[in-house]
Amino acid sequence: MAISFTSDKEAVDALAQRYQQSLKEVQQVIIGQDDIVKSVLIAIFSNGHCLLVGVPGLAKTLLVQTMGRVLDLSFSRVQFTPDLMPGDITGSEILDDQKQFRFIQGPLFSNIVLADEINRTPPKTQSALLEAMQERQVTVAGKRYELPKPFFVLATQNPIEQEGTYPLPEAQLDRFMLNVWLDYPSFEDELRVVKQTTTDKQPVVNKVIGAEEILYFQQLVRRMPIADNVLEYAVKLANKTRPNSQYATADTNKYLSWGAGPRASQYLTVGAKCHAALSNKYSPDIEDVQAVAVNVLRHRIVMNYKAEAEGLKADDLIKKLM
Repeated sequence: MAISFTSDKEAVDALAQRYQQSLKEVQQVIIGQDDIVKSVLIAIFSNGHCLLVGVPGLAKTLLVQTMGRVLDLSFSRVQFTPDLMPGDITGSEILDDQKQFRFIQGPLFSNIVLADEINRTPPKTQSALLEAMQERQVTVAGKRYELPKPFFVLATQNPIEQEGTYPLPEAQLDRFMLNVWLDYPSFEDELRVVKQTTTDKQPVVNKVIGAEEILYFQQLVRRMPIADNVLEYAVKLANKTRPNSQYATADTNKYLSWGAGPRASQYLTVGAKCHAALSNKYSPDIEDVQAVAVNVLRHRIVMNYKAEAEGLKADDLIKKLM
C-alpha cells in the first residue's frame, strides 16, 4: 500500500500520532521506561542503531520483542558468546541435495536484530556485524546479500561483569547512533511490574505501524528543515568535545583524551529532527538537540585519568558543555 500525505506537515502530524499510539501499546508490557522507548523509536525513525547498557533483568529483550510486534517487523535475537562465528549471524552456503550451493540466511536477515551482550564475542564476529550496521548488507563467500529494510540493530551490554568480554572498537561504537543507559525501576514501577507479571493474564499488543510507513517516516525526518543557528549549535557542541580544538572548553582540555567525530554532529542533527517530529513540531530547536545530546555523545568521548580520579562521568561533562 502506497503511503501518501498531502504535505510534510500532515506527515509529521501522523508520525507524532503513531508515536503516541506505539508508546501506549508498549506501555502495556514495559512499565516505567517511557524515555527508553522514546530513544529506541528515535533511533528507528532516524535509521540508526541503538546500544542499551544495563544490568540483567531490566526487560531489554522484552522491550525489543514488544517493539517488533507494535511496529509489525520481523525480529531475531542473537546471544553473543566467545565461540560465536561470523557465519552464525550472517548465514552460510550449504551444498543441497542437487549438489548446488545454496545460501541459508542467518539471524541478521530480520528488520530488528537484538545483539544480546554484544561485547562477549570476538572482533571477527563483531566486524561482520559492523558491515551489516554500516552497509546494510552481508558478504558471504565473496557474494553480497542485501538486508531487509528497515534494518535496526539494538545491542545490549552488561556494565557489571567484564570477565570474558571484548571491548567494542571505537569504530563500531561510533556506528551506534545512541547509547542509552537503563536504570533500576522506581519502587512504584516495580510494584506494577511484579503485579502484572505474576498473574496468568497476558497483555495483548496491537500493531500500530508497518515497514513501509517506517521507511517513509525515515525519509520525512531527513527532509525536515532546520534553522542555521540550531545546526550550528549541534556542530559546535560536537566540536566542544575535542581537546585543543577551536571551541574546546577548559573542562574539555582537562578531562578528555579524545572527542566526538563528525558522525556525532550528523546524529545530533538527525536525532533533533526526529525528537521534534515525535513532539509534533515541524522544525527542531536547540532544546531538541539537547534532548538527544547525552545519548549521542556519551560513547563517543574518551575521558582521561584526571576525570577518573575526580569521579567525573561523561554525562556530567556533556551536560556542562550544553
